[in-house]
Amino acid sequence: LNPLLEYLETKQTLPAEKSINEVLSRFDAEDINYTWQKALERKTHDPEGAITISRSILESVCKHILLEQSIEFNENNIELSELYKLTAKELNLSPDRHSEQIFKQILGGCSGIVNGLGALRNKHGDAHGSSPSKVKPKPRHAELAVNLAGTMALFLISTYEAKNT
Repeated sequence: LNPLLEYLETKQTLPAEKSINEVLSRFDAEDINYTWQKALERKTHDPEGAITISRSILESVCKHILLEQSIEFNENNIELSELYKLTAKELNLSPDRHSEQIFKQILGGCSGIVNGLGALRNKHGDAHGSSPSKVKPKPRHAELAVNLAGTMALFLISTYEAKNT
């Protein structure tokens, strides 16, 4: 409860959280921002739910960008990794579209983060039934997932906005 009490007493937000809040509310004030707020609320008391929502944030951002760009995809049956590939291609974020090694490395890492969040949700989120032997994620795992999803969402949206201005 200490982190919650500190937040309530100081009303302090983390710098990255503030930036993500601003961009998400500007990009899509209703759906994605609402989902982001749920992820923030759940990361300490419902790690499984926060992990599931983290993946949903990225899925929604990718779908939103693709729909805005009139890129066709199967909205009802597509894996997050495929959504991200389409989005990265549209935003010129595919590692193979860059010649400088450091950009290839960083953009490849971004792809790895998205794929990892999808796998984490499948294994440790609350979207699938659980077995008695299932390892329960801790709040720190949920915080990592939420922060990674928020950072990737921020990067995708910022890149999309820069491309379209």
